[in-house]
Amino acid sequence: MKLYLAGQNGHPWIEDQFFDFYRLESYFNIAKKEIEHISKYKSFLLDSGAFSYMNGLCSKDVNWNIYIEEYADFINKHKINLFMELDIDNVVGYKEVRKLRNKLENLTQRQCIPVWHKSRGKEEWINLIKEYNYVAIGGIVTREIKPREYKYFHWLLNKAKEHNCKVHALGFTNLKELTEYPFYSVDSTSWLSGNRFGGVYIFNGISLEKYNKKKGQRVRNKKVAKHNFYEWIKFQKYADINL
Repeated sequence: MKLYLAGQNGHPWIEDQFFDFYRLESYFNIAKKEIEHISKYKSFLLDSGAFSYMNGLCSKDVNWNIYIEEYADFINKHKINLFMELDIDNVVGYKEVRKLRNKLENLTQRQCIPVWHKSRGKEEWINLIKEYNYVAIGGIVTREIKPREYKYFHWLLNKAKEHNCKVHALGFTNLKELTEYPFYSVDSTSWLSGNRFGGVYIFNGISLEKYNKKKGQRVRNKKVAKHNFYEWIKFQKYADINL
Protein backbone atom coordinates (compact mmCIF):
# COMPACT_ATOMS: atom_id res chain seq x y z
CA MET A 1 0.00 0.00 0.00
CA LYS A 2 1.27 3.43 -0.96
CA LEU A 3 0.81 5.94 1.86
CA TYR A 4 0.97 9.49 0.53
CA LEU A 5 1.81 12.22 3.03
CA ALA A 6 -0.22 15.41 2.61
CA GLY A 7 -0.04 18.81 4.28
CA GLN A 8 2.90 21.14 4.78
CA ASN A 9 3.98 22.52 8.18
CA GLY A 10 7.14 24.16 6.92
CA HIS A 11 8.12 21.43 4.45
CA PRO A 12 10.89 19.88 6.60
CA TRP A 13 11.84 17.57 3.72
CA ILE A 14 12.71 20.52 1.46
CA GLU A 15 14.98 21.88 4.15
CA ASP A 16 16.69 18.46 4.25
CA GLN A 17 16.49 17.93 0.48
CA PHE A 18 14.72 14.62 1.08
CA PHE A 19 12.21 13.63 -1.60
CA ASP A 20 12.23 9.83 -1.52
CA PHE A 21 8.62 9.44 -0.43
CA TYR A 22 5.03 9.47 -1.66
CA ARG A 23 3.64 12.99 -1.66
CA LEU A 24 0.10 14.31 -2.13
CA GLU A 25 -0.60 18.01 -2.37
CA SER A 26 -3.52 20.19 -3.35
CA TYR A 27 -3.38 22.44 -6.39
CA PHE A 28 -5.05 25.11 -4.26
CA ASN A 29 -2.53 24.93 -1.41
CA ILE A 30 0.76 24.00 -3.04
CA ALA A 31 3.59 26.32 -2.02
CA LYS A 32 5.81 27.99 -4.60
CA LYS A 33 8.91 26.52 -2.99
CA GLU A 34 7.55 23.00 -3.49
CA ILE A 35 6.59 23.34 -7.14
CA GLU A 36 10.18 23.23 -8.36
CA HIS A 37 10.68 19.88 -6.61
CA ILE A 38 7.61 18.02 -7.95
CA SER A 39 9.65 15.77 -10.25
CA LYS A 40 11.95 14.69 -7.40
CA TYR A 41 9.38 12.79 -5.35
CA LYS A 42 9.13 9.02 -5.38
CA SER A 43 5.57 9.64 -6.54
CA PHE A 44 3.56 12.86 -6.63
CA LEU A 45 -0.24 12.91 -6.55
CA LEU A 46 -2.07 16.19 -7.19
CA ASP A 47 -5.50 16.84 -5.72
CA SER A 48 -7.67 19.32 -7.61
CA GLY A 49 -8.04 21.58 -4.58
CA ALA A 50 -11.78 21.92 -5.15
CA PHE A 51 -12.59 21.06 -1.53
CA SER A 52 -10.10 23.61 -0.20
CA TYR A 53 -11.28 26.21 -2.67
CA MET A 54 -14.91 25.83 -1.68
CA ASN A 55 -14.00 26.16 1.97
CA GLY A 56 -12.05 29.32 1.32
CA LEU A 57 -14.38 31.15 -1.05
CA CYS A 58 -18.08 31.15 -1.83
CA SER A 59 -18.47 28.53 -4.53
CA LYS A 60 -21.02 30.64 -6.45
CA ASP A 61 -18.18 33.07 -7.28
CA VAL A 62 -16.04 30.35 -8.87
CA ASN A 63 -15.90 29.99 -12.63
CA TRP A 64 -15.16 26.27 -12.75
CA ASN A 65 -14.36 26.29 -16.47
CA ILE A 66 -11.59 28.81 -15.89
CA TYR A 67 -10.47 26.85 -12.82
CA ILE A 68 -10.19 23.65 -14.84
CA GLU A 69 -8.20 25.42 -17.55
CA GLU A 70 -5.73 26.80 -15.00
CA TYR A 71 -5.54 23.40 -13.31
CA ALA A 72 -4.81 21.72 -16.65
CA ASP A 73 -2.14 24.33 -17.46
CA PHE A 74 -0.41 23.57 -14.16
CA ILE A 75 -0.54 19.82 -14.82
CA ASN A 76 0.90 20.24 -18.32
CA LYS A 77 3.59 22.72 -17.28
CA HIS A 78 4.90 20.51 -14.49
CA LYS A 79 4.34 17.19 -16.29
CA ILE A 80 2.17 15.70 -13.56
CA ASN A 81 0.95 12.18 -14.30
CA LEU A 82 -1.34 11.55 -11.33
CA PHE A 83 -4.07 14.10 -10.70
CA MET A 84 -7.63 14.10 -9.38
CA GLU A 85 -10.77 15.37 -11.06
CA LEU A 86 -12.89 18.17 -9.58
CA ASP A 87 -15.33 16.18 -7.47
CA ILE A 88 -17.77 19.02 -6.86
CA ASP A 89 -20.95 16.98 -7.30
CA ASN A 90 -22.70 18.73 -4.42
CA VAL A 91 -22.09 22.14 -6.00
CA VAL A 92 -22.71 21.72 -9.72
CA GLY A 93 -24.15 18.19 -9.99
CA TYR A 94 -22.52 15.09 -11.37
CA LYS A 95 -23.54 15.82 -14.97
CA GLU A 96 -21.46 19.01 -14.89
CA VAL A 97 -18.62 17.19 -13.09
CA ARG A 98 -18.43 14.77 -16.02
CA LYS A 99 -18.22 17.69 -18.45
CA LEU A 100 -15.40 19.23 -16.42
CA ARG A 101 -13.65 15.85 -16.29
CA ASN A 102 -13.83 15.50 -20.06
CA LYS A 103 -12.50 19.03 -20.51
CA LEU A 104 -9.62 18.34 -18.12
CA GLU A 105 -8.68 15.16 -19.95
CA ASN A 106 -8.90 16.86 -23.35
CA LEU A 107 -6.65 19.67 -22.16
CA THR A 108 -4.07 17.34 -20.59
CA GLN A 109 -4.39 14.50 -23.10
CA ARG A 110 -4.42 11.91 -20.32
CA GLN A 111 -6.80 10.30 -17.86
CA CYS A 112 -7.36 11.91 -14.50
CA ILE A 113 -8.26 9.99 -11.35
CA PRO A 114 -12.03 10.22 -10.92
CA VAL A 115 -13.21 10.60 -7.33
CA TRP A 116 -16.24 8.42 -6.63
CA HIS A 117 -18.73 9.56 -4.00
CA LYS A 118 -21.45 7.48 -2.39
CA SER A 119 -24.09 9.66 -4.05
CA ARG A 120 -22.95 8.40 -7.46
CA GLY A 121 -24.09 4.89 -6.61
CA LYS A 122 -22.88 1.37 -7.31
CA GLU A 123 -23.59 1.49 -11.03
CA GLU A 124 -21.33 4.48 -11.51
CA TRP A 125 -18.60 2.74 -9.48
CA ILE A 126 -18.75 -0.14 -11.97
CA ASN A 127 -18.62 2.30 -14.89
CA LEU A 128 -15.58 4.10 -13.50
CA ILE A 129 -13.54 1.01 -12.67
CA LYS A 130 -14.20 -0.33 -16.17
CA GLU A 131 -13.10 2.90 -17.85
CA TYR A 132 -10.21 3.91 -15.57
CA ASN A 133 -7.22 2.04 -14.19
CA TYR A 134 -7.03 4.24 -11.08
CA VAL A 135 -9.96 5.70 -9.14
CA ALA A 136 -10.34 7.37 -5.75
CA ILE A 137 -13.00 7.20 -3.06
CA GLY A 138 -14.01 10.56 -1.59
CA GLY A 139 -16.23 11.57 1.29
CA ILE A 140 -14.27 9.80 4.03
CA VAL A 141 -12.89 12.93 5.69
CA THR A 142 -16.25 14.71 5.49
CA ARG A 143 -17.97 11.59 6.89
CA GLU A 144 -20.20 11.29 3.84
CA ILE A 145 -19.03 7.71 4.26
CA LYS A 146 -19.44 6.95 7.94
CA PRO A 147 -17.19 4.54 9.86
CA ARG A 148 -20.04 2.03 10.16
CA GLU A 149 -20.13 1.94 6.34
CA TYR A 150 -16.44 1.10 5.91
CA LYS A 151 -17.43 -2.55 5.64
CA TYR A 152 -18.69 -1.78 2.12
CA PHE A 153 -15.14 -1.02 1.03
CA HIS A 154 -14.75 -4.78 0.61
CA TRP A 155 -17.38 -4.82 -2.15
CA LEU A 156 -15.90 -1.76 -3.86
CA LEU A 157 -12.38 -3.20 -3.74
CA ASN A 158 -13.44 -6.64 -4.93
CA LYS A 159 -15.21 -5.14 -7.93
CA ALA A 160 -12.19 -2.97 -8.71
CA LYS A 161 -9.92 -6.00 -8.53
CA GLU A 162 -12.10 -7.79 -11.10
CA HIS A 163 -11.26 -5.01 -13.54
CA ASN A 164 -7.60 -4.54 -12.53
CA CYS A 165 -8.36 -1.06 -11.25
CA LYS A 166 -6.31 0.56 -8.48
CA VAL A 167 -8.16 2.35 -5.68
CA HIS A 168 -7.04 5.34 -3.62
CA ALA A 169 -8.89 6.20 -0.40
CA LEU A 170 -8.74 9.94 0.18
CA GLY A 171 -7.97 10.78 3.80
CA PHE A 172 -8.24 7.19 5.04
CA THR A 173 -5.47 6.44 7.52
CA ASN A 174 -7.20 4.72 10.37
CA LEU A 175 -4.13 2.84 11.54
CA LYS A 176 -6.14 -0.04 13.01
CA GLU A 177 -8.09 -0.58 9.79
CA LEU A 178 -5.43 -0.12 7.11
CA THR A 179 -4.74 -3.85 7.17
CA GLU A 180 -8.47 -4.59 6.83
CA TYR A 181 -8.96 -2.84 3.50
CA PRO A 182 -6.33 -3.48 0.80
CA PHE A 183 -6.37 -0.12 -0.95
CA TYR A 184 -3.67 0.47 -3.52
CA SER A 185 -3.00 3.86 -1.93
CA VAL A 186 -4.20 6.23 0.79
CA ASP A 187 -3.15 9.65 2.05
CA SER A 188 -2.85 11.33 5.43
CA THR A 189 -2.15 14.63 7.18
CA SER A 190 -1.95 12.91 10.58
CA TRP A 191 1.79 13.50 10.84
CA LEU A 192 0.86 17.17 11.40
CA SER A 193 -0.83 16.45 14.73
CA GLY A 194 2.36 17.25 16.62
CA ASN A 195 2.02 20.86 15.59
CA ARG A 196 -1.76 20.90 16.02
CA PHE A 197 -2.22 18.98 19.25
CA GLY A 198 1.21 18.22 20.66
CA GLY A 199 1.14 14.54 19.72
CA VAL A 200 4.33 12.60 19.12
CA TYR A 201 4.42 9.53 16.85
CA ILE A 202 6.78 6.60 17.26
CA PHE A 203 7.07 3.85 14.66
CA ASN A 204 7.21 0.53 16.51
CA GLY A 205 8.20 -1.66 13.57
CA ILE A 206 4.71 -2.42 12.28
CA SER A 207 2.60 0.63 13.11
CA LEU A 208 2.66 4.06 14.71
CA GLU A 209 2.06 4.76 18.36
CA LYS A 210 0.92 8.23 19.37
CA TYR A 211 1.83 9.91 22.63
CA ASN A 212 -0.08 13.04 23.57
CA LYS A 213 1.51 15.80 25.58
CA LYS A 214 0.56 15.90 29.24
CA LYS A 215 -1.33 18.78 30.78
CA GLY A 216 0.94 21.77 31.24
CA GLN A 217 3.58 20.47 28.84
CA ARG A 218 4.73 22.42 25.84
CA VAL A 219 6.21 21.08 22.63
CA ARG A 220 8.62 22.55 20.15
CA ASN A 221 6.29 22.53 17.19
CA LYS A 222 8.87 22.61 14.41
CA LYS A 223 11.02 19.95 16.03
CA VAL A 224 8.04 17.67 16.74
CA ALA A 225 6.65 18.14 13.24
CA LYS A 226 9.99 17.10 11.74
CA HIS A 227 10.25 14.12 14.06
CA ASN A 228 6.71 12.99 13.23
CA PHE A 229 7.32 13.38 9.52
CA TYR A 230 10.27 10.99 9.59
CA GLU A 231 8.43 8.49 11.80
CA TRP A 232 5.62 8.47 9.23
CA ILE A 233 8.22 7.97 6.50
CA LYS A 234 9.30 4.81 8.34
CA PHE A 235 5.69 3.63 8.37
CA GLN A 236 5.29 4.57 4.72
CA LYS A 237 8.19 2.31 3.82
CA TYR A 238 6.73 -0.49 5.95
CA ALA A 239 3.30 -0.11 4.32
CA ASP A 240 4.85 -0.13 0.86
CA ILE A 241 6.12 -3.66 1.45
CA ASN A 242 3.78 -5.20 4.01
CA LEU A 243 0.27 -3.75 3.58
